[in-house]
Amino acid sequence: MTHVQATGPAPASRALLEFRVHLGLSAALLGFLLLGPEQAAAPMMVLLLALSLVAIHRGPRLNRPADETPWRYIRYASYFFVVCSLLRVVRAEGGLPDWLTLLPDLLTIPAYLLVALCFVVMLRMRRASDDDSARIDALLMGLGTAFLTWTFLIGPRTAVHLTGSQLVNVLFPVFDVVILVQAARLMLSRGTRQPALWTMILACGALFTGDLLYCLREALGVGVPEQFVDTFLLLMFALLTASSLHPSMRELTEPQQAVARDLSRGRTALIGAMVIFPVALTAIMPQGTTTNNAMRAVLCVALILTVLLRVIRSNNSRARAERLSRRRVTHDTLTDLPNRELLTETVTGWAGRAAAERHEISLLFLDLDRFKMINDNWGHPVGDELLRAVAERLTQVVRAEDVVSRIGGDEFVVALSGPPHERLGEQLAERLIAEFNRPFSLSIGDVVTSVSIGVAKSAGDVHALDLIRDADTAMYKAKSNGRNVYTLFDASMRVQVQDRVRLEQALRGALERGELAAHFQPIIDLASGELDGFEALMRWHSPELGFVSPVEFIPIAEETGMIEEMGAWLLRESVRQLGEWTARRGPDARPLHVSVNVAVRQLRDGSLVRIVDEALRENDLPPAALWLEITESGVMEDLEAALLTLNALRTMGVTLAVDDFGTGYSSLSYLHRLPVGIVKIDRSFVSGVGENGAKEPIVRAVLAMALAMGHRVVAEGVETEIQRDWLREQGCDLVQGWLYSKADLPANLTAWIDRTPALTEA
Repeated sequence: MTHVQATGPAPASRALLEFRVHLGLSAALLGFLLLGPEQAAAPMMVLLLALSLVAIHRGPRLNRPADETPWRYIRYASYFFVVCSLLRVVRAEGGLPDWLTLLPDLLTIPAYLLVALCFVVMLRMRRASDDDSARIDALLMGLGTAFLTWTFLIGPRTAVHLTGSQLVNVLFPVFDVVILVQAARLMLSRGTRQPALWTMILACGALFTGDLLYCLREALGVGVPEQFVDTFLLLMFALLTASSLHPSMRELTEPQQAVARDLSRGRTALIGAMVIFPVALTAIMPQGTTTNNAMRAVLCVALILTVLLRVIRSNNSRARAERLSRRRVTHDTLTDLPNRELLTETVTGWAGRAAAERHEISLLFLDLDRFKMINDNWGHPVGDELLRAVAERLTQVVRAEDVVSRIGGDEFVVALSGPPHERLGEQLAERLIAEFNRPFSLSIGDVVTSVSIGVAKSAGDVHALDLIRDADTAMYKAKSNGRNVYTLFDASMRVQVQDRVRLEQALRGALERGELAAHFQPIIDLASGELDGFEALMRWHSPELGFVSPVEFIPIAEETGMIEEMGAWLLRESVRQLGEWTARRGPDARPLHVSVNVAVRQLRDGSLVRIVDEALRENDLPPAALWLEITESGVMEDLEAALLTLNALRTMGVTLAVDDFGTGYSSLSYLHRLPVGIVKIDRSFVSGVGENGAKEPIVRAVLAMALAMGHRVVAEGVETEIQRDWLREQGCDLVQGWLYSKADLPANLTAWIDRTPALTEA
């Protein structure tokens, strides 16, 4: 296979101009050849041959097709055509000895084969070689043409002795049939029909006409003027080489998208004519020799069988299309598993049988844990690869009579039926959780992902959609229970889901309606007892639901993505409020900071760095005045992506803090990688300190570790003086909690702002 160089094609306008110039010059030369003096015929022929050779060399270099192979075959065929044409001129002048008179005609055969090979290669490159309808219709055209050729040209001569030259000339139309069949396949196949293709089709038509006239003249002695024969053969040569000049020639070797088309009227009429006309001729024409009659009968039978084959293939194709269409409606395109529609239909069909046989239908609703992290880290192709691997493993684990379906995203449902006492649903859920502990072998290596499973059961008296919904509800409960577990549905969960839906609906638009507020809790420097800053906390008061705890609405905001807009609002509002407080305190006061929680979705959002920069600039605050709190578990969901954002913020000068330290991964290796400067100890560890509580060693260890790493420590949830004093003795830097103040509106914190002494007085 010959590939062109990397340089691009010439402008289409330039190639199109040369195409038109070539056709114009060729038409002028052919007109002069046909109508001019006889002595000018040979020079005109030589000029046209030379012009066409230039075109076939010029075209591929000008248009730069992806693969020149077919055009190389045309170029080689052109050499044979030129030699044959010149030898025929010499033969007409009596310049060839008798034993070489067949040479011009014999050299034409490889030229024909090369042209046919060009079409075959184009068919393969366009991926049209498997187009059944085009192949069969082209065969019909070929058989019809072969019948006419035999009936009017070859058959009548079977009873007459032909010389070698006449026999070769009679066979030319046979070779034309081979070329026409390939050209017809190319024309009828899928894809667009470019001008270059039509030019080649016209060239094939001119070739067949020229060879037909040549056969009538040379083999059968019909008085066809020689100029007519030469004109059609040279027209073929000019058109064939001109096709390489048109810019659309590049598309002839490019794969074409399959497009289903209705059978056009013209194509239907052509197919009908190719069958009816030969059969009618066979019936009405007088009987000839046995060989002639047998060949005509064979060709007619072949035509009828080909039509029958086309009808069968057409019906089979329609049936396959209907089956494929049905499968596309009922099956997932990625995994080829049944989809929600087929699952619902299947479970509905099981319901009556389950009630009659006293069986129990179990649905297992599976959701891959942290699948989005895999998609974000390695891209959707790897995510799709994992989904296919999960589908394959599920089908291997379940029984043959069970149904595994994919109903969307990373959600799968397994439906099974059996006696209630066998606990099939629970047993399968336990087995699946164990199976997911084995890694999946993907193109990027081994990947482990856990699964949360909800199990719902029915004795056949529950609608399929309700059963799927109940299993989905149980799955969400499993996720809230820590993931990588299964949960059995009970009716109380339905109430919880209804409450959650009502809460989510109320939360949507809460920001626009002004229902959200920023509350601030003071953070105190233990060494001096002075105010160091505030932690900003989001609060929601709904006119319908009243005060809603952040424990209830923040997880919903994170799951639905609303946290991105809400978090950006809290960040801007907190920085604005700090700017107002800073201006009120004056330039000599101790600098304050504000600490804002950042959700994992915000870390993935590329706009967080821009939002921070804009907020600081708008309020004329230094980056060090802003602390951003991140949770260990949130960062670990997508560590690499989070690090990109965190490093950009740290480079800007923003202080980063690990919130609720000790409740997440709590790994030194992870903490060492994070560009943080603050560690916040969760209130659950602070609650028992100072009274010989069991968690005092843990707090001491965290303080020692933070000191060794150069981090400052904030203790959350300080409620007693005993806790405060113990933390001060252990070297804790900062504290916050109800001992000092609860989180409150800015208007209620004025005393904290006003009573803080100036930095110069501390």
